[in-house]
Amino acid sequence: MQNAECTAQAPHKKIRSFTDLNTWKNGHKLVVDVYGITQTFPREELFGLTNQLRRAAVSFTSNIVEGFRRKSQKEKLQFYSIARGSLGEIQNQLLIARDIGYLPSETFQKLARQTVIVDKLTSGLLKKSKTI
Repeated sequence: MQNAECTAQAPHKKIRSFTDLNTWKNGHKLVVDVYGITQTFPREELFGLTNQLRRAAVSFTSNIVEGFRRKSQKEKLQFYSIARGSLGEIQNQLLIARDIGYLPSETFQKLARQTVIVDKLTSGLLKKSKTI
């Protein structure tokens, strides 16, 4: 049986798939959370704020995947930048949902924290892609 120290110092796993990216993993969690909270929005918002939030969230992870699959640095940066734009849309739409009473403050805070994490990870992915 290995001790905890040996286990903790395991070598970094090579990124082989977009699902290995922490940016995608945390973005995917955000998508799932967005779908969950928008189920509570009023029915009349189905083609408004509900649809906009869901589309922006899906767009974020889709652009991370698209960038990951691209070979050129320029294309990677373009798609990762578009993903950050979608994240900005999510942040704005969450503020609107909170301010019009669709999101309780604690739910908004949880989602807002997740968007900050995802933004930092995306910034790191952009920075790393510039050095490739």
